[in-house]
Amino acid sequence: MTSPAPQDLVVTQATLEDWPVISGWAVDEGWNPGLSDGPAFFAQDPDGFFLGRIDGEPVSAISVVNYGPDYAFLGCYLVRPDLRGHGHGITTWKTALAHAGNRTIGLDGVVAQQDKYRQSGFELAHRTARFTGAAPEADVPAGVRPARPADLGAITAYDSSCYPADRPRFLAEWLNGTEHRAFVRHDGDRVTGYGVIRPGHDTLRIGPLFADSADDARALFAALCAEAAGREVAIDVPETSAAGIALAEEAGFAPSFETARMYTGPVRQHAQERVFGVTTLELG
Repeated sequence: MTSPAPQDLVVTQATLEDWPVISGWAVDEGWNPGLSDGPAFFAQDPDGFFLGRIDGEPVSAISVVNYGPDYAFLGCYLVRPDLRGHGHGITTWKTALAHAGNRTIGLDGVVAQQDKYRQSGFELAHRTARFTGAAPEADVPAGVRPARPADLGAITAYDSSCYPADRPRFLAEWLNGTEHRAFVRHDGDRVTGYGVIRPGHDTLRIGPLFADSADDARALFAALCAEAAGREVAIDVPETSAAGIALAEEAGFAPSFETARMYTGPVRQHAQERVFGVTTLELG
């Protein structure tokens, strides 16, 4: 039987109703997406998700989510296993990349694809390791409390200092997603960090974990683990955060998955030393 050729592929924007197809493929790849990621992802850029179809059937996917005029993030690059090797992925890739325009694009690339990303102009910034383990018993420390609706402005400002772009639409959904639990670390009225834990298909997921110091991160991590009640938890830690790696290892977590943060150009200065755990590999 002849496999469909790239010219048979029709790439169009995906909608939130298509998200179960994309996230289902991600589950099959072992990426453990969150159970309720879709609304926050599409809130940031509803035009940034794409599906390739042959005769109406989805066969490929990618997201290129725009954050303001200077930065975009690529993720969800997937081709159905039975149709790989026929050019459908690169056709989908080229169609979607146009959505970013002249923006610098970031991605978190799996090991098998990193050479291909380099050939497309992406350069390594750092590696990221997923650490997984049973959440240790913990109480919510003093100075940490659940995030409140009134905290949104302060958290959004804090997040902007830790990330290459502002993302208020994303955060408004991320902090309040179904079964998402967000905590803030505070010093009086000043936020010194925040973190979110959410259910994934295989384990609970922590992300982000942003904090002023290792002590702030440790307190937030304890609060997030208190939510997990001994269940399996995963956190994606950049190799640039020795304190984040130490925090995961102290909890008995072990590395289980690796990606590389790569960019096509310069990104806005941000406080990388505050990043103890990235938000999500799909949107950065």
